[in-house]
Amino acid sequence: MSKYDKLWEYVEEQEGDELVLTFDEIGAIAGVPLDHSFLNYKKELLPHGWEVGKISMKQQTVRFKRLAE
Repeated sequence: MSKYDKLWEYVEEQEGDELVLTFDEIGAIAGVPLDHSFLNYKKELLPHGWEVGKISMKQQTVRFKRLAE
């Protein structure tokens, strides 16, 4: 079980091809604060049909993109 499983489930349930969440929103959804280890976990999202796109440190956001079917 990954510490980001709740986040992956949330993203998978979303409509549309793109989703942008703030670092704070991700922490609230996942139940753990976003930290540098997120970079190691992001590949876990691929089986859910999504990928992690741009991570903006300046805006403190993460862009998620649905994979093409």
